[in-house]
Amino acid sequence: MTRPSSQESSSPRPQRRPEWLRVPLRESPAYHELKRLIRSARLHTVCEEAHCPNIGECWGRHRTATFLILGDVCTRACRFCNVRSGHPAPPDPEEPRRVAEAVRVLGLRHAVVTSVTRDDLPDGGAAHFAEVVRQIRALSPECTVEVLIPDFQGDLEALRVVMDARPDVLNHNVETVPRLFPRVQPRNRYEWSLAILERARRMNPAVLTKSGLMVGLGETPEEVLAVMADLRRVEVDVLTIGQYLQPTRHHLPIARYYTPDEFEEFRRRGLEMGFRWVESGPLVRSSFHAGEQMARLFHHRDAESAEEHRVLLPQIFKD
Repeated sequence: MTRPSSQESSSPRPQRRPEWLRVPLRESPAYHELKRLIRSARLHTVCEEAHCPNIGECWGRHRTATFLILGDVCTRACRFCNVRSGHPAPPDPEEPRRVAEAVRVLGLRHAVVTSVTRDDLPDGGAAHFAEVVRQIRALSPECTVEVLIPDFQGDLEALRVVMDARPDVLNHNVETVPRLFPRVQPRNRYEWSLAILERARRMNPAVLTKSGLMVGLGETPEEVLAVMADLRRVEVDVLTIGQYLQPTRHHLPIARYYTPDEFEEFRRRGLEMGFRWVESGPLVRSSFHAGEQMARLFHHRDAESAEEHRVLLPQIFKD
């Protein structure tokens, strides 16, 4: 992997976006149908709020979306994020039902649910997350559910509320390396993120855990690898790594662009560390190909479980 010098890490923002980051928006009939459904259900998606570069592919080709609950106004103002910050409205008690109904109408086999950060709520919105999971289960029992949660300011009781609803995947993004937290997300704590992921594993080992990183904010590859090692230490299963793209000129500038080969090297190193799945590429975002990831991982998990029973049952009857 190419190692940038300290001067390179702090260099001015690159002026031209590389060819591998130029993705045309594919506005297919399926894209417009999904957009209409989201509007009619009065729902928000992080795909739109965060200006995700993959929205055309996900909405048009894979017919998937990441539902954004608890409104579209965040109580924090992370310097990489395009979601509005300010004073949000109270949670809408009907929103969990509307999300579940949209999942049913879309016929999703894997639903991803995230939220703005709600530090104004006593539980950070944990009960709302849990109700969304329960409503999806009620209307689409075959659908797997992934929740991408905030750090709840390290509140492990709030985490337990979510885990008690038994999502299939508990996702929480560390976003960047510890050294850059004060500049990138000053109200977040690296320790909170690791604690959330570690305790989720302890609360229910059957739930897959997942986390993600952006690169291009001024970190070094060595720092990225150190975060990956920390995530494996708390037994995170799935890792996503993607290029940071500046939403507007008011957000943090891009320190540098990583090449596809460098992303492939992160993927290779992650698999060597023991991650069950690593999605690493310039356009990768937290829920990119999430449905495909989970279908394969759950298939492998079921196969491993069946093999374990095949080996153990003769011994049990023998004893």
